[in-house]
Amino acid sequence: MPRSNVSTAPPDGGTLRTLLRRYGRLGDPVSCEPLTEGLLNRGYRLSTTRGRFFLKHHLDGDQEAISRQHEVTRRLGALGLPVAPPVAGRDGSTVTVLGGRCYALHPWIEGRHRDGGELTAAQSRRLGALLGHVHTCLEQVMEGPEGACTGPGAAPDAAADPEDTYALIDELLTLVRSRPRDAFDELAEHRLVERRGLLERHAHRRPDAAAVPARGWVHGDFHPLNLLYRGAEPAAIIDWDRLGVQPRAEEAVRAAVIFFLSPDGTLDLVKIRPYARAYRRATGADAGELAAAVHRVWWERLNDFWMLRWHYQLNDHRADPGFPASAALSVWWTRSYEAVREAFTD
Repeated sequence: MPRSNVSTAPPDGGTLRTLLRRYGRLGDPVSCEPLTEGLLNRGYRLSTTRGRFFLKHHLDGDQEAISRQHEVTRRLGALGLPVAPPVAGRDGSTVTVLGGRCYALHPWIEGRHRDGGELTAAQSRRLGALLGHVHTCLEQVMEGPEGACTGPGAAPDAAADPEDTYALIDELLTLVRSRPRDAFDELAEHRLVERRGLLERHAHRRPDAAAVPARGWVHGDFHPLNLLYRGAEPAAIIDWDRLGVQPRAEEAVRAAVIFFLSPDGTLDLVKIRPYARAYRRATGADAGELAAAVHRVWWERLNDFWMLRWHYQLNDHRADPGFPASAALSVWWTRSYEAVREAFTD
């Protein structure tokens, strides 16, 4: 079944006029264009007679959580981080509910997304420093009595159990083999069989639950589609929907793996090295913390099949283009384990 039946069509003119009246002095709607990037929510470029805005339709509809995220971005902006806090309505609220749907309006930020292949070594260093700054600033704004607005942190997750992964691999292989096959199916079958072999050889390396790196507040989804650049410099960190408490160094490793993943499934370790050094310098994290994070994220990737689950179980193909590189990464990373760890800890 489809993952979501929410239409990407923009709100109609009546809904937009009602929404804008909640804010006041933003003018009348002129156009509202869907944005194609993003998997978790719906976004639109809204033009009015007074300016341009980013209109976000939050699919989860948790008003309290959304308002909490908005307040956090406001505080982070006050500390100098490049963020885009939402526009407040006439009643002070930053969340508008119309027809059972939750909307938020943000200033439009001119910029574009850039992956690690477009970044120089110096820009990679600034990216690591920026994420480190995010983590240290979150630590500041979440401290003290005001931290009550952030909600509880999550408990550590145990590392994936390979027995559960073997069962999932068998389930996915059954789905792959029960349908007319195309090139995607052929690659999926190859990678599933290959991954089971890798897990069988490395199951003894499952991370120790006691070896979780230091936990703290993190963005939760720091990757190229959630960072806008204006020229060579970051203009805004967006989409704070997954704000929460996690091992901080793991976010640094996950982000690097997404930013610096090459189409052939390898990581650009030359750029990861300055990125990781800058992150460690900004946060005070030591090499041991990064090494533990590298191991846990490697194991996580080795056991993860979310793209194939979307494709075969949910009939959602939006992640398909990223599957070849992502699937190849686990094989290359396992072979190059020591080199990857050294790049993050040197």
